[in-house]
Amino acid sequence: MVENMSLAADTPLAEILELARTQKLAFTDLFTVAESRSAVGRKADAAEIYKAWIAFNDSNPFLHLVYFNYSVTLRQLNDLAGSINALRACLKLDPAFGPAHINLGRAFEDGGLAVQAIQQWQSYTAMTAETTAERAGHRLMTLQHIGRVMENAGLMEEAEAALWQAIELRPDKPESGQHWSALRQRQCKWPILTPSTHVTLRQLIDSMSPLTLACYSDDPMFQLAKAHRYNKSLVGRVETRALERRKAKQKTGTGKRLRVGYVSSDLRDHAVGFALREVLELHDKKSVEIYAYYCGDPVVNDPTQTRMKAAVDCWRDIATLTDLDAAKLIHDDEIDVLVDVNGYTKHARTKIFAYRPAPIIVNFCGYPGSMGSPFHQYMISDDHIVPATSEIYYSEKVFRIACDQPIDRKRVIADRPTREQAGLPKEKFVLACFNGMQKITEATYGQWIEILRQAPDSVLWLLTGGDKVDQRLRDIAEKAGISGDRIIFAPKAANAAHLARIALADLFLDTFPYGAHSTGADALTMGLPVLTFPGRSFAARFCASIVHAAGVPELICEGPADYVAKAVGFAKSPASLKTIRDALQARRETSVLRDIPGLARRLEEIFWEMQGECERGETPVPDLANLDVYYEIGAELVQAHSAFFDEASYRAHYREKLAEWHAIAPIAADSRLWSEPAA
Repeated sequence: MVENMSLAADTPLAEILELARTQKLAFTDLFTVAESRSAVGRKADAAEIYKAWIAFNDSNPFLHLVYFNYSVTLRQLNDLAGSINALRACLKLDPAFGPAHINLGRAFEDGGLAVQAIQQWQSYTAMTAETTAERAGHRLMTLQHIGRVMENAGLMEEAEAALWQAIELRPDKPESGQHWSALRQRQCKWPILTPSTHVTLRQLIDSMSPLTLACYSDDPMFQLAKAHRYNKSLVGRVETRALERRKAKQKTGTGKRLRVGYVSSDLRDHAVGFALREVLELHDKKSVEIYAYYCGDPVVNDPTQTRMKAAVDCWRDIATLTDLDAAKLIHDDEIDVLVDVNGYTKHARTKIFAYRPAPIIVNFCGYPGSMGSPFHQYMISDDHIVPATSEIYYSEKVFRIACDQPIDRKRVIADRPTREQAGLPKEKFVLACFNGMQKITEATYGQWIEILRQAPDSVLWLLTGGDKVDQRLRDIAEKAGISGDRIIFAPKAANAAHLARIALADLFLDTFPYGAHSTGADALTMGLPVLTFPGRSFAARFCASIVHAAGVPELICEGPADYVAKAVGFAKSPASLKTIRDALQARRETSVLRDIPGLARRLEEIFWEMQGECERGETPVPDLANLDVYYEIGAELVQAHSAFFDEASYRAHYREKLAEWHAIAPIAADSRLWSEPAA
């Protein structure tokens, strides 16, 4: 007979085990005493208590809950096998206990058994087809897990199907839709957004991440509003009192170095890592002291990370720290300028910045747009991406460098293969694009098809998206009257080998509205001309900035029609490209694109300018006024597939809609497009 006991926090372990053995430890007291020990780091004691209680209380109606807590404790002790056995025992007692299904699937996944993980979650989704609200929540979670693991395994269509079930179950929850729309972009499934009787187009738009939206729509005002909305959802309101806000130290004119911290999950062999590693090496250590905070997956023998560790003054791995603990570490390091090199990309730790661990927070290099947050005060870009007239689309104060795409001039390049070795026809005009599949829109692909139609002696060379995606693009070409054989796919290759094969093409075709970034810089570095046309948003203007920095602005087109016409012209007269190729080669080492020492000096100047503003109490406050209203207007435009080919008509439409909103409920004037009309 279990008795209710009152146990002190310091009750000896042997006494507690004896109470469990003699069935004198009540179920409620069991959780209290076990979890109190676990909370102070005595997890092994907690496990022993659960194990003893289970052994001698096998007829208790709450035994399945004890097994579940026991499994969690074992998992915290890195006893994966023991945790799996405890979860199986839990489910044997209560086969419908959702949390155990979820955790058992996660345990299988952590053990490298992705197939068994999926099967475990699928068994629960089948069981909960007719369900209660609680079971619906667990079903939603299992479908999301299935989608995530299948996506990681490269099973994109299967992941998409699982996530669609989750969306239809709870269309108001954005997590599933966020991954679903990104998956469809990666598979070139057009149209990307496909509403149903259970899910509206607006719900799908609301669920898109800022990065996915940048591939979908060239609407910088809506992108800013989306970033703001996403930040509120992702970060919310943090308890900033948990970390005392540090004031700027007086350093200007003192001879002291400015302490700059870079935070990123991509300080490794990655496009961002390749971009930043020489910059870090070239920072003037008499002017700045560099701290690097790495929040990505662990890597071994990574050349980029090895170079970065040698270049910086202090390297910190914060991947396993909580957001608050990471913020405290940065705060204690007395960082003056903290640079967010992730933005809203994979493995971003945006919440760290919400604690304001440094007086100055900067958005730079990793994310193509405004953060729309209350804590990113500055952004670094360039005049081509963010001209002065476009600052209304950014919540941060903008500082400018010559070109927003750093490169590494020391990158290793393999021996150049022949066209035959690369699977290319020797005599054809090769149009190429090495951007990710998610950047290829239906409109962009349609332009490429038109170029191929008008230039019959040309082929299109793309990076593979996998067999199914590749075949889908070939089928679309066939339906348009273009032989699928003219679409050639390059397999994945090591970076040095990929750089070597780039120059085999004749002309690089950019994508829209999310253009080439590092891929464009790689092409120009290897002497391959890049054809592009700018839009209004950050991602849609980036490639034009790189082309200008390389010294060949004649490759920047006025719009889609000019883009198609110029591509066709080059394809029909390949000799016309020789002048541009010669110019690229002649200006290679003196171009703005490769002036990395100048870039490093300019960054240091900017950091010191920011420091001066902070010391004088002039640090800007992000302008977030009326972004909820701008979001509603932008969402309407995206739903209507509205397109504006000039800035004036784009802004006029927003002002017209703002006036309609104001007529319903007054809107306070802002610094963007709305100035309240006179009474």
